[in-house]
Amino acid sequence: MTVQWHNRKYSPLLADISDQKAEELCAQLRQELVEAVSRTGGHLASNLGAVELTVAIHRVFDTMADRLVYDVGHQCYPHKLLTGRSLEQLRQFGGVAGFPKPEESLHDAFIAGHASNSVAVALGMVRARDMFQENYHVLAIIGDGALTGGLAYEGLSNAGACGSQLLVILNDNGMSIAPNVGGMASYLARQRLKPTYRAFKKRYAKIMNSIWLGRKIYQFTHKLKEMLRQSLLPCSMFEDMGFTYLGPVDGHDLKQLTSILSYARELDSPVLLHVKTVKGKGYRPAEENPDAFHGVSPFDPVTGKPLKKAGETFSSVFGRCLARLGIQDERVCAITAAMAGGTGLDQFQKACPTRFFDVGIAEGCAATMAAGMAKQGAIPVFAVYSTFLQRAYDMLLHDTAIDRLHVVLGVDRAGLVGEDGETHQGIFDVAYLDTIPGMTVLAPSSYAEVEQMLERAVLRMDGPVAVRLPRGSEGAYRDSSGEEPVVVLRAGTDVTLAGYGAEINELLQAADLLEKDEVSAEVIKINVLTPLQPEVLLDSVRKTGVLVTAEDSAHRGSVGERVCAALAEAGLSARICRLDCGGFVQHGSVTRLKQELELDAEGIARRAKEALGHGG
Repeated sequence: MTVQWHNRKYSPLLADISDQKAEELCAQLRQELVEAVSRTGGHLASNLGAVELTVAIHRVFDTMADRLVYDVGHQCYPHKLLTGRSLEQLRQFGGVAGFPKPEESLHDAFIAGHASNSVAVALGMVRARDMFQENYHVLAIIGDGALTGGLAYEGLSNAGACGSQLLVILNDNGMSIAPNVGGMASYLARQRLKPTYRAFKKRYAKIMNSIWLGRKIYQFTHKLKEMLRQSLLPCSMFEDMGFTYLGPVDGHDLKQLTSILSYARELDSPVLLHVKTVKGKGYRPAEENPDAFHGVSPFDPVTGKPLKKAGETFSSVFGRCLARLGIQDERVCAITAAMAGGTGLDQFQKACPTRFFDVGIAEGCAATMAAGMAKQGAIPVFAVYSTFLQRAYDMLLHDTAIDRLHVVLGVDRAGLVGEDGETHQGIFDVAYLDTIPGMTVLAPSSYAEVEQMLERAVLRMDGPVAVRLPRGSEGAYRDSSGEEPVVVLRAGTDVTLAGYGAEINELLQAADLLEKDEVSAEVIKINVLTPLQPEVLLDSVRKTGVLVTAEDSAHRGSVGERVCAALAEAGLSARICRLDCGGFVQHGSVTRLKQELELDAEGIARRAKEALGHGG
């Protein structure tokens, strides 16, 4: 992918600008963020809250040499602007990605899109730097939300003990500080950051450690100071891990942020800087409703209101149906990993609040908790984005499948999701869920089938079951044929077109296009992906001799691959064309991506004619 940048507006090195100019830059960045995201959609509130912090980092560090590692990365837009990238085509095909992306810029140290890994990544960079005796700084920015994931604590535990220079910045925009942290704690934190205090501390330690009695006095006063500080400051956990704790600091006080980052830069040890920020800072609609402006579609920048009213989606239908089942059967419960609204579970939360559980950004915990609930007779439904379910693979295999526990997965954003790009496309679950013994995977193509298949999965099936939910709204296909594993939607004699989920709409349109060229296409809809029951498909291919499979999943482990294996086992030869996503898929609208991958109706029809030997 070649990205066309606009002329650079900001210098990637801001060390020499005045505090006033830096404040003006922050205001300009906020204006550009609101204007850009209002056009393209994307993450807004988190970026607005990180403006001063990002500018302060760029005043102190050089991200071409120093390594700045983001957690999740949805707050990286100011960083992209400061490193010469335009947000004109943010998240659009050929434009800049909505997350850090090293192939896009040397300023992006590491790919990001999933939570809780930044400290472990940064620690790995520190280890490599020390191994090769190189000289650069490593920073990790992690939010309080990402601290709900266990990997964050694994990283912190090891990083605090590493003994080398590493700066972890905790961007806290939601955690409340314990009640004992009041005016005195804030005063002590400010005093620790003053240059005169830091200089005195260094001189005092040097003088006292030069003589035997001085060392004893220093050890006593140091322990006394630590006891006092730990009773007043919210940092004992991080200090116990081995970090030098700094803060809490106002994340919108640019001058103070620059000062403390300059101080932290000189410390040759693991440092945790606690920064308090406000999501949506500087844009009133986002400040008043930060959750709604976390991830947004295009909106009016003046009023903050969306340009297009949200309608029904596969997720909302799933949530409504699950709420109904929860009311119907008290064994049914719902689990989310910090995605209640996105997966439609907010409806279940309102209907059955005592049976709704949010574990935070901890998908592995959610899957294992679901297994424990199922073992004791509950019917847990874990609704999770396909891309995040990847993080719970071990728990599905070890904790759920071995004992054949009845855990239901609502696999949201299954297939292409579009603008969020490689880190979020839900194209791998088809393959990895198929490897789990006893797993059943259902693929609805319409709202009616969501309700039919979900009720069946929850109340009439055993063992682990996954229901795949495409992103967005249903297409022209509105029927319900989900009771059979594989069905013939449209009879034909010349070519077999097979697929599932939302791709059925493209296959039916492709059949219409082929009919205009006097090609009779038989359209096969696969409702149960795992275990695949290919008999209907095999009968169709025996008749047509030509097979085209189309699916928005990865190439390896796809349904098309399994169909080919079934044909070989049956001793059937056919002309075969497999259309899928290949490997990782970049960002862009789903419509544009399908065109590029030939998964749209025109592409399928064209490839079908090629398989038939009809040319282009």
